[in-house]
Amino acid sequence: MSRDRALLERALDRGEEDGGNVEFKERLSRDVHLEGGRRESLAAQLRHRLLSGDGEATYVVGVTDDGGLAGIDPDTFSETMDVLSLLAEEADAHIEDVQTWGINEGLVGVAQVREGGVLETDDEHVVVGTAGHVDHGKSTLVGSLVTGKPDDGDGATRAFLDVQPHEVERGLSADLSYAVYGFDDDDGPVRVRNPNRKADRAEVVQEADRLVSFVDTVGHEPWLRTTIRGLVGQKLDYGLLVVAADDGPTRTTREHLGVLLATDLPTIVAITKTDTVDEERIEEVEREVERLLREVDKSPLRISRHGTDAAVEEISERVVPIVETSAITMDGLETLDELFDRLPKTAQDAGEFRMYVDRSYSVTGVGAVASGTVMAGEVEAGDELLIGPMTDGRFQEVEVRSIEMHYHRVDKAQAGRIVGIALKGIKESAIERGMVLLPRDADPDPIREFEAEVMVLNHPTRIGEGYEPVVHLETIGEAAAFYPEDGRLLPGDTGETTVRFKFRPYLVEEGQKFVFREGRSKGVGTVTDVHPLD
Repeated sequence: MSRDRALLERALDRGEEDGGNVEFKERLSRDVHLEGGRRESLAAQLRHRLLSGDGEATYVVGVTDDGGLAGIDPDTFSETMDVLSLLAEEADAHIEDVQTWGINEGLVGVAQVREGGVLETDDEHVVVGTAGHVDHGKSTLVGSLVTGKPDDGDGATRAFLDVQPHEVERGLSADLSYAVYGFDDDDGPVRVRNPNRKADRAEVVQEADRLVSFVDTVGHEPWLRTTIRGLVGQKLDYGLLVVAADDGPTRTTREHLGVLLATDLPTIVAITKTDTVDEERIEEVEREVERLLREVDKSPLRISRHGTDAAVEEISERVVPIVETSAITMDGLETLDELFDRLPKTAQDAGEFRMYVDRSYSVTGVGAVASGTVMAGEVEAGDELLIGPMTDGRFQEVEVRSIEMHYHRVDKAQAGRIVGIALKGIKESAIERGMVLLPRDADPDPIREFEAEVMVLNHPTRIGEGYEPVVHLETIGEAAAFYPEDGRLLPGDTGETTVRFKFRPYLVEEGQKFVFREGRSKGVGTVTDVHPLD
């Protein structure tokens, strides 16, 4: 029997004992169970269950009063969870987890309800994007940071970030991964005991006064497109570029540094794997990194020489601190802790709510979920939004069912938060990466074409009319045709060009920055004007 099925069987076996914390419900509906005195009565019942269970209650949904497995259709199950969430809020509690099973062509679910309201998310939240060559230790370093545990030399801590089985098996990340830890104002770092348990990561979000989220990108060259999406499509405060002491800067290092700096992101360089080489080699790699930074008009700042205070005060688009680290000996990780605890948030929160969709998925009993980083404003459960544009340029009306941040249900999310938003009114199959969520009263103008100022960083010949790279703007990654104003652009040139998406419209606004790439050719740009659809 699976662990999840065993959970259901235990709940059924325990039944609704007198004074117990298990409650059976076939269904809950807004029209019946939230009207008149029913709401207060059911909230009081929930408080009793919580008291009986020392702050925890189990609601088994889709079963008869005697525990028989009935099963309810997915829409009814979703409404039941909505009603239970409202009852929990009234009882100063929240739904922490939901497990579901298919029964009789319907659903049966077990909802774990815990005392304490949904999390307020007003605490400071810094988002860091990692970059660097494959096998240089990005994921391992982040895994050791968030757990406080040393690596075993075989990448044990990196497994906490890789979400796909084939990634763990091959030892290579193939998509963006996420991790979180935080800091308590009085007690210092708040780490994750077991990152493979959703509840442990949620506990960090609940307990920390300051959160640090990592967007861990991909170091393997074939997935550079995914790395660019992670660095351009998230609302990052800082970049963390890793360079292994036993290898030194590579071509991929240079490409990732170019993307970080093209987005004007303040960046830290971590020299990793210092336990594998001697001091002379560490010094040699640091000098290589310093030369690389100076080539792009940046000023390196060695923390070992100038101290953490100087790094906190001086880090900027121009000044790049360098720190020596080892995930095995844990050398340098206290320095990174101090930096991430003290560095100010740099991403600005301006304007109304806006979130570009990075991923979408479907959760049984909940429905479509769009995930991404809130770029501006804030969003709350119950908000009415627009999502789009669709392929024909339309925006569709949706409602926010619930919001989750690192597996913790939250009442609202502000700019900079990496969240999953459960949406009512749309199927997951209709949601695509690059779409945007906006307030319902917004009046967005989708576009297929825009004007931009671009700089060609690398190209074997010249860029002429009809050149078709992939444009990475926010979470958009789409082929587009370039039509330079002067007819051509050479490597190192800056110029004006018209850019036209090849397949579909998107929401693009003046001032947004983007990266374009085709093979090893790449460049950066800024949107200067847009051409709304007719």
